[in-house]
Amino acid sequence: MVEVGRKYVFDFDSTLTRVEALDVLAEMTLEGKSNRTQVIKEIQEITNLGIDGDISFTESLEKRIKLLNAHKDDLDGLVTELRQKISKSIEANKEFFHNYADDIYVISCGFKEFIDPIVAEYNIPSERVYANTFKFDGEGNIIGFDEDNVLSAHNGKIECLKKLNLEGEVQVIGDGYSDYVMREAGIAHKFFAYTENVHRDKAADNADHVTPNMDEFLFVNDLPRNISYPKNRIKILLLENVHPAAFDNLSEDGFSVELVKHSLTEEDLIEKIKGVHVLGIRSKTQVTQKVLDAANKLLTVGAFCIGTTQIDLKACKKKGVAVFNAPYSNTRSVVELAIGQIIMLKRSIFPRSTEIHNGQWNKTAANATEVRGKNLGIIGYGNIGKQLSVLAEGIGMRVYYYDLGDQLALGNAVKCNTLEDLLNVSDVVSLHVDDNKANKNFIGERELNQMKDGAILINLSRGFVIDIPALAAALKSGKLGGAAVDVYPEEPRANGEFYTDLQGLNNVILTPHIGGSTEEAQRNIADFVPNKIMAYINSGNTVDAVNFPNIRLPKQNKAHRFLHIHKNVPGIMAQINEVLAKYEMNISGQFLSTDNEVGYVITDLDKEYNKDVIKALKKIENTIKFRVLY
Repeated sequence: MVEVGRKYVFDFDSTLTRVEALDVLAEMTLEGKSNRTQVIKEIQEITNLGIDGDISFTESLEKRIKLLNAHKDDLDGLVTELRQKISKSIEANKEFFHNYADDIYVISCGFKEFIDPIVAEYNIPSERVYANTFKFDGEGNIIGFDEDNVLSAHNGKIECLKKLNLEGEVQVIGDGYSDYVMREAGIAHKFFAYTENVHRDKAADNADHVTPNMDEFLFVNDLPRNISYPKNRIKILLLENVHPAAFDNLSEDGFSVELVKHSLTEEDLIEKIKGVHVLGIRSKTQVTQKVLDAANKLLTVGAFCIGTTQIDLKACKKKGVAVFNAPYSNTRSVVELAIGQIIMLKRSIFPRSTEIHNGQWNKTAANATEVRGKNLGIIGYGNIGKQLSVLAEGIGMRVYYYDLGDQLALGNAVKCNTLEDLLNVSDVVSLHVDDNKANKNFIGERELNQMKDGAILINLSRGFVIDIPALAAALKSGKLGGAAVDVYPEEPRANGEFYTDLQGLNNVILTPHIGGSTEEAQRNIADFVPNKIMAYINSGNTVDAVNFPNIRLPKQNKAHRFLHIHKNVPGIMAQINEVLAKYEMNISGQFLSTDNEVGYVITDLDKEYNKDVIKALKKIENTIKFRVLY
């Protein structure tokens, strides 16, 4: 139902569109000219001076049109270009413009010749578009503008709006100070600084409300909108210096993102987590029960790494917090490091390098062998183990593997039925097990003794899977010929001093948990995890969630989507549908997935709903979380 008594006055350039139309026209008309870049820059500077009121708008128009050197025929191309540059959230909320067209006006210092055809598609007729018009000479060249039009003069928008004499509350939505002046003059009741495309301090500082997108404007006014809750109100906290691409990906989708370079202690995170909807971490930050108890708005946690032992997954599930990680993104980086370490250790490169750093020249083939023809034992034949298997075979190694699961061999790899079989046969053993706590000290004194004399051990998996003192003893005794360790039972929160029993041992490569620390891996993670987060927040998708029932959902248009997370007890679905039936809601689609502890129901409805429906659904016993998506 259309609300009576409120009128909406929109600016055009950089509000309804992402661009300033005359700037785009300049780029078109100056194509191929040697001074194109310089002239466009000059036009943009003049545009901004006029918008901010630093020069008279008449002067701004005159100077720009003179520099444009445009023709009437150029306007068709301009309109075509502008159709591709409608503001993203304006386009997403096109239905609002159609439904409320009688109360929408466009007042712009742009030109009707290109504004009318654009806004007509949004059901705004030419008679409610107030803008300048061009003057043409006999050959169709644009030579000026109608100087009698009030909008060609300084503060012309004030005079234009006065003449309209609109009844009811008048709200102005625009990006510039030239829009704010209507509020300043007292003829508009509110001014919304529209910052989706450009943030002008002079406009934002004087606004009644800064609105980064159309969803925010509609939310503040309690008007029908594309999504229930504006993305700019969803706060995302990224810790531990995750790749800046993650910040960019999430910010560009409209979320409010804060980036912190270091990990936080439990106490600091408890304080920081309040009001946060999405938390992004790496391996050092601990998401504990206490942190989750303090997280009053948390919807999801993104682990920008493979492991999730730093997150209390059960507590997250009980709180209805979905957890996503990056199980595949750094696979290649880890595998390449493993291959490099195998070669370095088999050739005794590390001792030779240390010697020469200390001024010793010791050219020898002792303890230096090729990896070709040697047996590589891979413990844990998952994503990393399998890729290592393929690359190792490619350089001539014979591959054996052991995995508790039933994993199909790749290439010529041979499956070992027992861990002892693998240890007995391998010249090199590489660990790639998961972060299951049952794997603590998986390789201890007994297992080390089962390895071949002089064998090499690589650990790029989890720090707690090797008994470090036992490994140190095996290296010191000569039982093992070398080791490479990247992960440790206890690791510091930040760079600084560190101690391990393995320090100073000959032919031992120690690295500070950098197996997946390549630019490529971090970039892959920065794309993968945000995509999972955005899919969950934007559509309710839980595909690849670590602790949640997985549901892949279609994107819906012209429907409302309810997300209901509950304890997995009998009768919840019946209660949900009973509530929907009571309020005569027509279900266009419904999706359910459960595990032993929680159920996740998504319901799509094809009609408007009474807000009492939401209250009733939230009151269903055993409800953990409820969210209206759109």
